[in-house]
Amino acid sequence: MREFTIGKNDAGQRLDRFVSKNLPLLPPALLQKYIRLKRIKVNGRGSKRDARLNTGDVLQLYINDEFFDKPNEKNLFLTVFKPNLNIVYEDENLLLVDKRPGLVVHADETEKVNTLINHIQAYLYQKKEWNPKWENAFAPALCNRIDRNTGGIVIAAKNAETLRIINEKIKNHELEKSYLCVTVGRPRPASGRIEGFLLKDEAKKLVSFYHRPVPGGKTAVTLYKTLETRGELSLVECRLLTGRTHQIRVSMAELGCPLLGDGKYGNGAANRRYRETRQALYSYKLHFDFPTDAGMLNYLRGREFTVADVPFRGKYFPQGKTLEKS
Repeated sequence: MREFTIGKNDAGQRLDRFVSKNLPLLPPALLQKYIRLKRIKVNGRGSKRDARLNTGDVLQLYINDEFFDKPNEKNLFLTVFKPNLNIVYEDENLLLVDKRPGLVVHADETEKVNTLINHIQAYLYQKKEWNPKWENAFAPALCNRIDRNTGGIVIAAKNAETLRIINEKIKNHELEKSYLCVTVGRPRPASGRIEGFLLKDEAKKLVSFYHRPVPGGKTAVTLYKTLETRGELSLVECRLLTGRTHQIRVSMAELGCPLLGDGKYGNGAANRRYRETRQALYSYKLHFDFPTDAGMLNYLRGREFTVADVPFRGKYFPQGKTLEKS
């Protein structure tokens, strides 16, 4: 419990506005709930949210200590009142979450609060599985990232050992990630391997494809298979043998079949024609291959997980095979 004594400069303010100003981490909906539950008292009694405060009033706040901290990137998850997650799989060690397109995974220059990691941490905090006050260093963390406008499976580790193991397995290519995409054009050949070197321009945030090694370039290998073609659009499955920034988008564009909706590497006329502003790309399937020992995660060996729905598949290839959740 914390107490505030109202001074003359704060007198006249509404109760809810005073508390909101002094506890910026407390979500507005939770603030109103706490007032209704009388976990916020004025002079020892419950009060209404619009009650005006007087000089000398004493506020008692029966609220978790975390909400009294100053906002920073490590505690902004507290401001997420209702986590919005599409959970594909969960156990005591990890979460597999189907990230929706448009959501950033971590805070960036455009978004600080509404991020995937904040929703995950808020979810685990509200389930009482994790609390930053319990840990010296570890916080639930993402093992892989997906671009803002790409959807699909993201792995979140609930503990440090899981994070270590999954990161090692990703590094050693012991996790198979499969993507679905819609391309403008029919890939030739219908299936194959795209291998080259990718060079990222950090200033322009663009990646270039090269067939020969270039200074700073990184090897990129993508396997692809055409599943269906309708008119000028093709439904393609891709599997990454390397994990580079924009790898599928750049590689398919190099093949002459850019992703529908891709504003950086795509066909502008086709994007406008179909009114697509986000690349049609989805990390829809994850296979825990684990040919080597995975320690405490050995129980995941051989398991495969698939998202329940890929929105653009139903839109452009409605008669295709239904994706089933593992």
